[in-house]
Amino acid sequence: MTKAKLHDGSTLDVEVHGAGPTVLLPVNPRPAEGPQAEAMRKWGADPALGRSLIEGLSDAFQVVAFDYEGHVLGTPKPDTLTPANVAGDLLAVADAVGADRFAYYGYSWLALSGLQLAIRTDRLSALVMGGFPPVGGPYAEMLRVTMATHEMAVSPQSPSATPQTSQNSEEPDWSSVEVSMTEAQTRQFVTLYQALQGFDDRAAQARISCPRLCFVGSADEIEYGERWGGVHVSMAGPIANRRAELGDLGWEVSVLEGLDHTQAMQAAHVLPVMRPWLASATGVRLPR
Repeated sequence: MTKAKLHDGSTLDVEVHGAGPTVLLPVNPRPAEGPQAEAMRKWGADPALGRSLIEGLSDAFQVVAFDYEGHVLGTPKPDTLTPANVAGDLLAVADAVGADRFAYYGYSWLALSGLQLAIRTDRLSALVMGGFPPVGGPYAEMLRVTMATHEMAVSPQSPSATPQTSQNSEEPDWSSVEVSMTEAQTRQFVTLYQALQGFDDRAAQARISCPRLCFVGSADEIEYGERWGGVHVSMAGPIANRRAELGDLGWEVSVLEGLDHTQAMQAAHVLPVMRPWLASATGVRLPR
């Protein structure tokens, strides 16, 4: 176990698995257990997602796994979770394992974190963004959602509840979710999205120098109810509707038919897309 020192002085546990080109993987390498695992299954998530991704890559790559999301929830950074500091934290992880060059994969807000990393360093050998568009990202919409989440954390209306599943999809019904995070936990994401309001992701493409892949589920369209400001967050639209433009900008694009935000992050869907692409981008011959 290695530890990386982050921008606020806290430390983050880092695990290294396998050998080959380095891939930074911000996932929890330890499967969830008990009530937490059961709650994840109700969301349609895999309690062992991190381990599944590690096992799917470590036969050909040196996988550097670290639970960055779990860390910021456990050690909130309400005033300092800015794009620059997140990128600095990711570089600190690479430094902790002595990786001068490395690939990076992130999903959802950890994907946008990878984009922020890519425009701040020339050390990336490859970038994979899942579940968040590299161009036309919903930064304004996510600020509204995170601000609503923060307001509910400050003035909770009722205790935490298990989300219900909508009738037409396995995606959770967001209008049924109660906020169980603390004020500090939620405010750090307000800080992040506030800092991104002036970010021009189209102009930023010229600052990315490595091979890049983005993927999204075709049904990744999230409707937040009135409590959340009635916000529609489209992750699929900006990717599916801009495939030609993204291709011209150097992106390999994959749209996973019929999958929503939760489904498209599962290892069974991610690895068939990411594994061969990473091998090609980094010059690795995959084991047969």
